[in-house]
Amino acid sequence: MATLCRPAVSVPEHVITMQETLDLARSIHADHPQLPLALRLMENTGVQKRHLLRPIEETLRHDGFEVRNRIYEEEAKARVPAVINRALEDAELRAQDIDVIVYVSCTGFMMPSLTAWLINTMDFRSDTRQIPIAQLGCAAGGAAINRAHDFCTAYPEANALIVACEFCSLCYQPTDLGVGNLLSNGLFGDGIAAAVMRGRGGTGVALERNGSYLVPETVDWIAYDVRSTGFHFKLDKRVPGTMEPLAPALMELAGQHDWDATDLDFYIIHAGGPRILDDLSKYLKVPAEAFRFSRATLTEYGNIASAVVLDALRRMFDEGGAEDTARGLLAGFGPGITAEMSLGRWTVADRVPDTASELVSDLVEEPSRVG
Repeated sequence: MATLCRPAVSVPEHVITMQETLDLARSIHADHPQLPLALRLMENTGVQKRHLLRPIEETLRHDGFEVRNRIYEEEAKARVPAVINRALEDAELRAQDIDVIVYVSCTGFMMPSLTAWLINTMDFRSDTRQIPIAQLGCAAGGAAINRAHDFCTAYPEANALIVACEFCSLCYQPTDLGVGNLLSNGLFGDGIAAAVMRGRGGTGVALERNGSYLVPETVDWIAYDVRSTGFHFKLDKRVPGTMEPLAPALMELAGQHDWDATDLDFYIIHAGGPRILDDLSKYLKVPAEAFRFSRATLTEYGNIASAVVLDALRRMFDEGGAEDTARGLLAGFGPGITAEMSLGRWTVADRVPDTASELVSDLVEEPSRVG
């Protein structure tokens, strides 16, 4: 059974606090008729600080899409390898042990994908499969976990590497003055995450089932307009209400597995904003504390897009993980409106079987382990 091991996470060195963000908005958009509303929405995100790739003065300057995309490529190549190395170390594997790389990002574009550069640069095997995903936005973190799980299910001895690289600050558009864009300017941050999914062994979440769900007639609620100046983010005011139709999808997936989504041991959820988490708590009938890892990511880093789910899981590891065999749900939400969901149990590498029957079962499934 494939196990998602401890993620490694890195955020850039430049920090902007919410107070600094609000002060900037008041200065830059002093004459905006809806500034009070935008400021109130930003304050209500719960974000205390975010990490940016470049100093704020450079972030606010738009030098054109070509320059920004070049910065994306240069910074990804400079920063991603160290995060991958930490993830490999935590999983007790080498680059040569990886059979597929799932790379997700929605804030820059490269062709060939960064996966090709990584294979050439970091001692991955030349036959390593590549799965780059560029158009699922914040949901891509959950999608990366699911595609890695699918691969490891098809090839039980395989190991997958998941990488999420999001430089949201490179998508800042000074000419976009809608309230939704002003809100996003105070919500999104930059971050990189990587995690290994081991086909055999490892401590973490042993995945058992995954699924996807798309809310009908919502394709334009979260979107990009791609213009000469780059990616222009579109955020519909109805997005925060999407947990009402998505909560039943989570319940359905759990029900297919004979689990009750309202009564699990841990929840690793994409933190798009506090309303998302509040509504999911309401519709799943679980306490707000269940989403504490997601809220911590939102508070300390802002919305780091596809990397959120991996960072929330990293925080669970840092807290000591969960009881062995504890059941949990992981989910990412993004454009579509799409939910990428998975179910799994906490497992500890090389644990002693609890019962004789479990030991017998293990030996039947893996006769090569018999000495």
